[in-house]
Amino acid sequence: MAWEAGFRLFDWGWKFPSATQTFQAFYDGFVHGQLLEATLQSIRRLLLSFLIAITVGTVLGFLFARYRLIDDTIGFLVVALQTIPSIAWLPFAIIWFGMNDFSVIFITTLGATWTMAMSSRTGIKNIPAIYTKAALTLGTGNGFRMFYQIMVPAAFPHMMTGVRVAWAFAWRALVAGELIAKGVGLGQLLQDGRSLGDTALMLCIVIIIAVLGTISDHFCFKRLEDKLLVRYGLAGPTKS
Repeated sequence: MAWEAGFRLFDWGWKFPSATQTFQAFYDGFVHGQLLEATLQSIRRLLLSFLIAITVGTVLGFLFARYRLIDDTIGFLVVALQTIPSIAWLPFAIIWFGMNDFSVIFITTLGATWTMAMSSRTGIKNIPAIYTKAALTLGTGNGFRMFYQIMVPAAFPHMMTGVRVAWAFAWRALVAGELIAKGVGLGQLLQDGRSLGDTALMLCIVIIIAVLGTISDHFCFKRLEDKLLVRYGLAGPTKS
């Protein structure tokens, strides 16, 4: 294997692990449970934060698209907040909530909410006027039925892009928060590996994050996007 050969040929030492060391770290981590527990705890925080971000972001996007005053005031503020890395809010979160799960969940939610809000806003603003006029003619009304029966399906392509980007941003914010805040998680385990000079453990965590991100995007979000596009007539059924 080129990886193992490169390790021995260039004498990387402890600065970068060999393939054998990495596989051994995977084995030890899952056998003794530390990698599995850290992964499960990080996924728990991530899913909770992501659900909050999707809900809040979608509602904000709807309000920005439908009400000019809100878009010109709060919408302008959200654009500004979107440029701030969510990790910059961690010192405030630690002061407000302490070094615990609440701080990590707070900055992870921030990392995804603004992206989702702006994607929802763009999607709803780009809905053809004929859709809403037809819905009003058929008696849908301007309330909640209009939102979930017409606007969400019509804005779905933009919203799904926002969901996928928000998921990636949430992962980044989560790991960054766990690096500093206390508690079991992949970020904290990564910090422990750095403190111990255990590059094999550090690489294991990076691989786990990459694999989880790829699997969730390809087998969850992409498939969901394809099914919903077909469901709402925005794409034809794929041929197997």
